[in-house]
Amino acid sequence: MVVKLPALADTHAFGRRLAGLLRAGDLVLLTGPLGAGKTALTQGIGAGLGVLGDITSPTFVIARVHRPDPARAGTVGLVHADAYRLGDATDPRAEIDDLDLDASLDDSVTVVEWGEGLAEHLTESHLHIRLDRHDDDTRTAELVPVGGDWPARLVALSA
Repeated sequence: MVVKLPALADTHAFGRRLAGLLRAGDLVLLTGPLGAGKTALTQGIGAGLGVLGDITSPTFVIARVHRPDPARAGTVGLVHADAYRLGDATDPRAEIDDLDLDASLDDSVTVVEWGEGLAEHLTESHLHIRLDRHDDDTRTAELVPVGGDWPARLVALSA
C-alpha cells in the first residue's frame, strides 16, 4: 500500500489515522532518508494515541517513553526509538536488545526510526513504513505488513 502525502502536515495527519489501528504490542519500523517525515509521522501517531509529552527525534537519547494521557483519552503508551546512531556499532542488534524495547513492547506501541535490519526480531509481526521525500517536497509512505493481522488492519486506511 502506498499513500501520497502532499505536505508535512499530511504526514502528521496520516500518523493520527494510523494510530487508530495501533494497539499495545505493535511494532512499527520507519525507514527513509533524512527529512522524509519519520518523526512527523511519529508525532501524528503520538497525537492519535493521546500520549504525554512532546514527540521529538530521539536521535541523541536513542529512545523515549511516552505514557498515555487519560485527559487526552490515551490508553496505550508509545515507545519512540531511533536506531540511526546504532548503525555504526559492531553489533547494532545487540544494542537494540540492550535498550530493552521488548520489556515495554506488550503494553505500548513501539516505533523505531531507522529500524530496518535491527529491530524486526523484537516481535513476530510488524509494520514497516518506507517514507520518501520527493523533489517537490511531497512524500510517499509505502506500508509493508509483515505477519500477524496487519493486512486486514490496513484495509481500514484505504477507506
